Amino acid sequence: MSYKQVIITQFGEPDVMKIVEKAVVPEPAANEVRIKVQATSACFTDTMVRKGIYFDLKKKPPFPPGYDVVGVVDKLGTAVTQLKVGQAVADLTVSDAYTEYICRAESSLVPVPEGLDPAEATSLVLSYVTAYQMLHRAAKVQRGQTVLIHGAGGAVGTALLELGKLLDLKMFGTASKSKHDLVASLGGIPIDYRSEDFVERVGVGGVDVAFDAIGGDNFKRSFKTLKKGGMLVAYGFYDNAMGKGGSVPIEFMKVALWNLLPNGRSSKFYSIGGLRKKQPDWFREDLAALFDLLAQRKIKPSIERRMKLDEAVEAHKLIEQAAVKGRIVLMVNEA
Repeated sequence: MSYKQVIITQFGEPDVMKIVEKAVVPEPAANEVRIKVQATSACFTDTMVRKGIYFDLKKKPPFPPGYDVVGVVDKLGTAVTQLKVGQAVADLTVSDAYTEYICRAESSLVPVPEGLDPAEATSLVLSYVTAYQMLHRAAKVQRGQTVLIHGAGGAVGTALLELGKLLDLKMFGTASKSKHDLVASLGGIPIDYRSEDFVERVGVGGVDVAFDAIGGDNFKRSFKTLKKGGMLVAYGFYDNAMGKGGSVPIEFMKVALWNLLPNGRSSKFYSIGGLRKKQPDWFREDLAALFDLLAQRKIKPSIERRMKLDEAVEAHKLIEQAAVKGRIVLMVNEA
């Protein structure tokens, strides 16, 4: 049986992605299961992978992008003991999820509770686990604290807002004007990053935690907003990825060195992949906790568009134009 996947033919702009048909579906190794994919996010990290500038992945084309996946177990490897055919599962794949079928190790999979929407479930795997771990594992936020969220109208930003609201946080969120209604609806105080100075709006020493994926000078300015005892959580380099300058290694070192300054503030860099390698059980625990919140309808991922797998090029163009409120999900093998 043949199947389709979207591959990156070479590093570059969205048009380097092509849909191809593979002659035979993959066979799982002994410790793997084959998954019939239902949904995978199209996210900003995928665009970095497509450009060849994502520091946590060293693969060379051709290969499919796709950082997360939700699907149904289609076939078991001979050594698989904990999963069954027909069971819904999720994984953080980093790449390879823009496909109709994928094989993954049983040990890496997290069961998805029955009845959850695959698009909402896959939205939790990267964006919400990132937000949850930055709040609880990295910053260890306390109820009622004040935080600054950059890119508050994006996939991780909206997740931070939703989860922060559950903690009664006071949340400032930078976003373009078109996304201010969304930010406000999720409990944030919108700041227009194009026309307002967020340092002035928030105030020097005004927040307990700043979450910043912009990079460059933004890291330094976010650090200024911290109270004594506050923390900058840096988790990306948007400006560098969009060709706006900056050096990832230098910026990474700056964030680390700020911890040596005698000013009572701290900084750290968060990577979901890096933390999963160090603490694999945390990923499973945190994703399971988020699935529980979703089942209880305490969170509802903001999904602007559900697109087909063969619309991946258009999805990446929308992401890079910052035209998406929340997230895009690619729907695959829909019933």
